Amino acid sequence: MPTRSLHAPLAEPATPSAVDASFLSVKGAAAYLGLSSHTLYVWRHRRQGPPSFRMGPRGRVMYRREALDAWIHEQECADSRSNPALDPLTSHPLRRASLRA
Repeated sequence: MPTRSLHAPLAEPATPSAVDASFLSVKGAAAYLGLSSHTLYVWRHRRQGPPSFRMGPRGRVMYRREALDAWIHEQECADSRSNPALDPLTSHPLRRASLRA
């Protein structure tokens, strides 16, 4: 059984802080989503994509991890391939409204 010195500090396991786990920078969010940072910047400029906000005096663009997960879920629900209710092949055809008044 190995002995350790009484003067050696215990090694702390590397765990992300609560802030790191809750908020992601553009680079972190892009990695989390599997996209490029440029794509997120373009989406933000066009007011598309996941919700983001500016934080701090320098106004860094940040993303909440919960918001990213919710946005991913919204994307899945809006896709006809993963949401059978939106599949155009299984829905009833819509009738056009009569043009006669």
